[in-house]
Amino acid sequence: MSGCATEQGLISVDQALDLILRETTTLKTEQLMLNQALHRYLAENVYSKINLPIFSQSAVDGYAICAQSSIEEDTEFELIGEIRAGQQAAVSLKAGQAVRIFTGAPIPAGATTVARQEIVHLSNSTCIKVEKNLSLDVDIRHAGEEITCGQLLAEQGQYLSVGAIASLSMAGIQTVEVFCYPKVAVVITGDEVAENIEDLASGKIFDANTPLIHAWFQQAGQSVDIIHVEDSAAAVKTLLQSLSEHYDLILSTGGISVGDYDFIRPAALDSGFQQIFWKVKQKPGKPMFFARQRREDGSHCYLLGLPGNPAAVYVGMQVYVSTLLFALQGQQQPHWITAILTHDLKPDERERFLRMSVTVDQATLKVTSLSKQQSHMLSNLMQANALVRVPAATAMHAGQIVKVLLIQG
Repeated sequence: MSGCATEQGLISVDQALDLILRETTTLKTEQLMLNQALHRYLAENVYSKINLPIFSQSAVDGYAICAQSSIEEDTEFELIGEIRAGQQAAVSLKAGQAVRIFTGAPIPAGATTVARQEIVHLSNSTCIKVEKNLSLDVDIRHAGEEITCGQLLAEQGQYLSVGAIASLSMAGIQTVEVFCYPKVAVVITGDEVAENIEDLASGKIFDANTPLIHAWFQQAGQSVDIIHVEDSAAAVKTLLQSLSEHYDLILSTGGISVGDYDFIRPAALDSGFQQIFWKVKQKPGKPMFFARQRREDGSHCYLLGLPGNPAAVYVGMQVYVSTLLFALQGQQQPHWITAILTHDLKPDERERFLRMSVTVDQATLKVTSLSKQQSHMLSNLMQANALVRVPAATAMHAGQIVKVLLIQG
C-alpha cells in the first residue's frame, strides 16, 4: 500500500485517543452550589444524609384510617381531624378512627392504610364510609423506601445532568465537589475569512469553524474565548505564549500541516510545548497535533491543533476534543455504540469517520452514509446524527456491524 497512509510518523485513531487519555492530567476540583453544577462531573461520592421519604406520608388525597384488618365495603369510621402537607401529624388514631389527609402529609400514629377520597363517602362532619373493599398499607409512602440515610446517591465521575441535579436536590444535597471545567481558548488561523458577500470576489471564504466551535461548546453549556490570529509566525508564537499562561486548553484550527503558512506546530514547539503526537491515520483530519506545556506551578496547558477544513474540525470536536475534555475531568472517552450498516462501502487506506444517518428499524439501529463527505463540505450535517468509524483498508458490506458515535448537533 502506498500514499499518505504509509507516511512516517502516522499513528492510529486508537493510539491517538489512548495518548490523550494517558498523557492528560485531571484538573483540580472545586466546591459548587448544586444549582451551579449542571454539566459538571462529581469529584467524590455523594451519600444521602436523610431518608427519602423523610417520614411516612400519604401518596394521595384521602383519609388515613386505623383498621386491624382489611376493610370491607361500606365500613364506617369516626373522622377526628385533618392533616395537610407541611403540617405535623399531631393526632394518634385508634381502631375505627380516621383523619382527612392530603398528598405528602405525614401519616399519623396508628394509621394502617389510606383510602382515596374517590372511594369514601363523607356521611357528616364526624363520620366517613369506605365504599369499596380496601387492604391494609395502601397508598402509604414509607420513610426511607426510596433512599435510606447514608446510602450512596452518586459515584465519583457522575455527570450532573438536569435529572441528576433534581435527584440530589430532593435528597437535600446543596453543594457538590466537582472537577474544574477547563479554561479553553480557541485560536482561529487564516487570513482568508470573508466578512461579507463582496469579499468573496477577492478569493476569501466564509468562516464555518468559528460558529461551529462556538455552537458546540454552547450546546455543552460551556463558554470559551475565541481569538483570530493572522498568518504570521511571530503573531502565532506570541499568542500561544500568552494563552499558555492562562488557559488549560488551547484549541486551534488550521495552520497545522506542512504548508508555508502553517505556523501552529513550529510556534508551539518554540514556545515550550512538547509534542505528544502529530498526524493520525484517519480521514478527515490527518494533520492533527497534540502537545502540552508544564507550567511553573506544576499544572499543564494542552494544545490540540485541528486541521482547517470544516469537516475535519467537526470530527475533531466530536471525537478528540470530547475525549480531551473528558480526560481533564477524570472521565473516559465518549461512548461508542454499534449499529448495522445498510449498504456497501469501498475500502480506503485510512480509517474514516463518515457522517451518517442513524435510524431504528424493528428495535435495531441502522446507519446509512450521507453524500458529500469531503473534508471541505458540511451540508450533510443537516441530516447527520451519527459518526461512523470505518476501518482502514477494509471493504464493508451491508449488514456488517460498525462503531457509531451518536451526535446531537
